[in-house]
Amino acid sequence: MKRFNILLVFFFAFALCSAQDSQQKTSVQSGFVSFGEEINTDETEDTSAMTEKYALLKASDTLQIKFKATVTEVCQSKGCWMKLELANGEKTMVRFKDYGFFMPMDITGREVIVNGLAFVEEMSVEDQRHYATDAGKSAEEVAKITTTKKTYGFEADGVLLKE
Repeated sequence: MKRFNILLVFFFAFALCSAQDSQQKTSVQSGFVSFGEEINTDETEDTSAMTEKYALLKASDTLQIKFKATVTEVCQSKGCWMKLELANGEKTMVRFKDYGFFMPMDITGREVIVNGLAFVEEMSVEDQRHYATDAGKSAEEVAKITTTKKTYGFEADGVLLKE
């Protein structure tokens, strides 16, 4: 009987851990699936406004903001980053706070709302090559990356994915 009780405790703990993993994404508002912290659609900027705000940022600045955009690329290893298109054709690289959540890898072309910190950075050649490899680029494309690049970055604490 003692072994049965111990087995029951382990089973319950396993079921509880599995339930927490499945709660990573939940429906928050009609038409959206939430990842990370719960956010809403209130006071969401569009890509034009976000593009203007990025243009005003310097390399050391950060800006707390929420905006909507279209996903152009997602990490094909595990969904640990995504790129969003801005109004001027530029892209912003979105990473997730403390790697606390990941996005599905098949959401290219879908609309998202991201909440978090926007910033401008100089991306090293090594980092550019790493992200290009994660995106599934060929060895030839990766080898062409030879200079640092000014990039728009974003650390999201919450994301709403339009269903």
